[in-house]
Amino acid sequence: MQDTPAFEACRTPGVVRETLAEYGALTRAALLAHLPSGEPHKYLYEPLADYPQRGGKMMRSSLCIATARAFGARVEEALPSAVAIELLHNALLIHDDIQDGSLQRRGRPTLQALHGMPLALNTGDALGLLSLRPLVDNLGRLGSRLSLRILEETERMAWESAEGQAMELGWRRDNASDLTDADYLVMVLKKTCWLATIHPCRVGALIGSRGRADLEPFIRFGFFLGAAFQIQDDLLNLVADDRYGKEINGDLVEGKRTLMLNHVVSRATPAQRRRLARILDPERGPPSAAQVAWLRELMDRCGSVEHARGIAHGLAGAALHEYAGLFDPLPESRDKQFIRGLVTWVFERT
Repeated sequence: MQDTPAFEACRTPGVVRETLAEYGALTRAALLAHLPSGEPHKYLYEPLADYPQRGGKMMRSSLCIATARAFGARVEEALPSAVAIELLHNALLIHDDIQDGSLQRRGRPTLQALHGMPLALNTGDALGLLSLRPLVDNLGRLGSRLSLRILEETERMAWESAEGQAMELGWRRDNASDLTDADYLVMVLKKTCWLATIHPCRVGALIGSRGRADLEPFIRFGFFLGAAFQIQDDLLNLVADDRYGKEINGDLVEGKRTLMLNHVVSRATPAQRRRLARILDPERGPPSAAQVAWLRELMDRCGSVEHARGIAHGLAGAALHEYAGLFDPLPESRDKQFIRGLVTWVFERT
């Protein structure tokens, strides 16, 4: 895919930030109302509320609500599903941080850094279970047929996410060195796109259309948008400032097979590839700061960052094409403007 310079000059419309703030606040308030209290407070219910209370950009829940409204639903009809998405997202963040050995999340220590791995793992499991409660609440609002379809969509998304996570973890364990751009994009489709963009859109369209919408095209739109989102997230890990909220170069320390890492491995000389294999070998432990600096410099020399940025821009252009087919036939609305604006917002967020 070719670079799309138009994204460099295009600015996200204000409606994106306004809608993220509005729908995010509604979802957060409803989410917090679902958080239980009681004992053991210190060991479960206090850490359970931690990640949800840290905020986040609320893109997933907002995309669900906006899609539902674009198809004709009321906010109240989509809100329980949006809450379920955010609860599961936070549960998976806890598990991701454990699996990655991450130290920071949203600008603060990760849950396992604060409470230890066993309590953090149990808290992630509990949040995952809690994400089912709003789906049960759908029965009273949407009826049994539509609620069952949303539950089936949730099951598919959860399996896709688990498969993608397994691919990424397995590549790191095996110190994979022959991965292509296509391999990365398949992993991202599963690990990132289903939860971040495909599932919110499909559930929103189901609710807004009362089950009549064709959901298959949302896989393409959600893949293009979600993959651009993930590549930009990978790039931010290399170049972001202190507002990023996670460890800079953390992906390199963890040996994540990003587009940039796969590209630099494919472009390296035989001697450089042997050195890369030693640096990325999980049995040797985390690389040193000097090794990370060498790897980062090699990425610049090989043009790996620009390679990834060009693919992200191409994916964003494809997302706009798919958006037109899905949303142009619908009545004009702020929600449509928001969904379209997410394509440029992906590149402006920090």
